[in-house]
Amino acid sequence: MNYQEAVDYINEVPKFTQKASVEHTQILLKYLGNPEEGLKIIHIAGTNGKGSTCAYLNAMLMEGGFHVGLFTSPHLVSINERIMLDNVPVSDEVFLDAFLKAKEAWERAAEQENLDHPSYFELTFLLAMIIFKEAGVDYVVMETGLGGRLDATNSVKAPIACAIASISRDHTEQLGDTITLIAKEKAGIIKKGIPCIYDASNPEAAAVMADTCEDVGAPGYGITPEMISPVRTDLSGNVFDFTWPGEETRRLTVHSVGSYQMMNAALAFQTMRVLKDETGLSEEAMAEGLANTFWPGRMETLEEGVIVDGAHNEDGVARFTETVNSLRGDRKVTLLFSAMADKHYKDMIRTLSVDVRPDLVITTKVPGYRGEKADAMAALFRENGLENVIAIEDLPEAFETARKMRGDGLLFIVGSLYLAGEIKCLTMKKN
Repeated sequence: MNYQEAVDYINEVPKFTQKASVEHTQILLKYLGNPEEGLKIIHIAGTNGKGSTCAYLNAMLMEGGFHVGLFTSPHLVSINERIMLDNVPVSDEVFLDAFLKAKEAWERAAEQENLDHPSYFELTFLLAMIIFKEAGVDYVVMETGLGGRLDATNSVKAPIACAIASISRDHTEQLGDTITLIAKEKAGIIKKGIPCIYDASNPEAAAVMADTCEDVGAPGYGITPEMISPVRTDLSGNVFDFTWPGEETRRLTVHSVGSYQMMNAALAFQTMRVLKDETGLSEEAMAEGLANTFWPGRMETLEEGVIVDGAHNEDGVARFTETVNSLRGDRKVTLLFSAMADKHYKDMIRTLSVDVRPDLVITTKVPGYRGEKADAMAALFRENGLENVIAIEDLPEAFETARKMRGDGLLFIVGSLYLAGEIKCLTMKKN
């Protein structure tokens, strides 16, 4: 089996298997010799912002000279992006070698214990643990998948810290339809004696985190918006002051233009503060790491005036909206929008129409059966009071049209991480 055959196999997995239990993952890890044991893992959950928080933690650790493994999802262009070594996607050869080892382990488990086939996410997690163990990384930054409590990554029993980014309504069919229910699922990664640093912006979610920390005996650190004082937000990024009670105020810089990134950066910074005795990192090195962080597809500037963001749920779009309105000034705003059919895109469109009121909207379809039709989304923008709306089903044509029609204004591409990935592919081909 070669690399492409392995990737094709993994991509076929969702068609014949369902989400696996934590116990299922633990059995497979046992057949692999428990590669996760001995790894120093920072475990991150949340609805929005967990990927960015991972990127900040990864950058800070690398600034300290550490060899770091980073496991995140989804990928934008290549599946290898899910498993990084020192911020570089693993090679095809390393990926294939880990896949073959995982495949041999689950075949033995299936034969000896009648174990079901691993799910897509579970499989990529197993590959990451194999690769990080063999690479001898100093630290692992690990993002949960869909939830927390029942997530494959929660098979790791002894992380050195966990962090929980913002909680909002998403994947309600699987996680529950209230903030409290969703927060309880995310809080499932909190473990006895392991520090938990969490975004305390939402009072309902913060109460769940605080109660869970107390119940399981975990030191809890809730970061509130009052601890963050914006200094400057523009197209070059954000500068802000972060004040934790009893600690010196730190001025921090991040180069993502999303205003919501200040909370994600503060969350990562405080996590590294809590781990300072473990890592020995100075706060100056932490701040430098934050300033050097790059996280593709999240308020990423592709070219001057063209910004792509993977916001794909109500809360993400609300935060996106705040950023657009803080940056637009008197410039024309063009939106290129697409969404997955199984997302709450009607609410996203309503928020964008009412709170952004873009000068031009172009809707398009992300390739694949899950992408919603461009005409259907365009009709919703019109129903919400916008007149200058164009539906272009073909994504490359829609992107080129949006670039040309924005003039000297701003073009924002939003609605789906899959859309962000497709746009990244298009821009890479052009370059």
